[in-house]
Amino acid sequence: MVLGAAAGGWVYWKLNDNITSVDINSALGDDRPAKPVVSPSSSSAAPLPGQAMNILVLGSDSRTGAENQRLGGGSEGSARSDTAMVFHIDAGGTSGQVVSIPRDTLVTRPACPLPDGGESPERHGVMFNTAYAVGGPVCAVKTVESFTGVRMDHYLEIDFAGFARLVDAVGGVTVTLDQDIDDDKSHLTLEAGTHTLDGEQALGLARTRYGLPGGSDLARIELQQRLVKALLTRISDTSLLTDPARLYDVAITATASITTDTGLDSLPELVGFAQSLRALEPGAMETVTLPVVRAPSDPNRVVADEPEASELWASLR
Repeated sequence: MVLGAAAGGWVYWKLNDNITSVDINSALGDDRPAKPVVSPSSSSAAPLPGQAMNILVLGSDSRTGAENQRLGGGSEGSARSDTAMVFHIDAGGTSGQVVSIPRDTLVTRPACPLPDGGESPERHGVMFNTAYAVGGPVCAVKTVESFTGVRMDHYLEIDFAGFARLVDAVGGVTVTLDQDIDDDKSHLTLEAGTHTLDGEQALGLARTRYGLPGGSDLARIELQQRLVKALLTRISDTSLLTDPARLYDVAITATASITTDTGLDSLPELVGFAQSLRALEPGAMETVTLPVVRAPSDPNRVVADEPEASELWASLR
């Protein structure tokens, strides 16, 4: 019993200690869209019946560490939000939407608090993914909330290496491709059809752009959405719950691979969050992309297509 308790305590400590977090609420204060009033007894991670939830999920092309550089990073210390998705969970936690934000979308980046105590200046007509590069998760959240008017209840971030490790930990992901892919930049060559991809191949698919017709970021987003559904499907596989060794491996990998807001930075909060979504089937998640049109100022950039974009964000409030 003593050995079992000690082992259990070590596992708890290891998983809890793995989690990295950012205190976004303190950094942004009250200068944010309103959120629904919740009862004092409710968990900050679990939605109440009748209450929806929005989570900003970023895939960062962090250059920190040898593994990230090997998988496609550049100079040490730089990072951008290579992938941005708002996960909207409907009231009751049984369905939702994944809304992708093209990284080339031109937005107004608000003034953001910086880690050194300063503040970045407001900028108009800049690429969305500059927000993360300028002010990290805090500025990314503030920029999304500024141009959507939607409160982000939580924040999750995963980098190149973390995504690849997570895919490997769950045993790979199965995706079906409508066309051949041959992309030297992402180091991926696949024929059309169904494939089970390991972590490095899945990362290559998420980064593929120039192997697609026209090299479009919007085409890449569609592949990323397929990967997200495939990963959610594999994670929800019941065999994970009946294989303690595999479940532990996935838990260790997941907690070591993500950065969260402080509302999800402990094992009990993450577990409560996961349990609140146990009725959510991957097939019940609709994937959409922010409606955009080519920017008048730059044919290589896009801007939100109105009024469709505003209507989409209004449906998430």
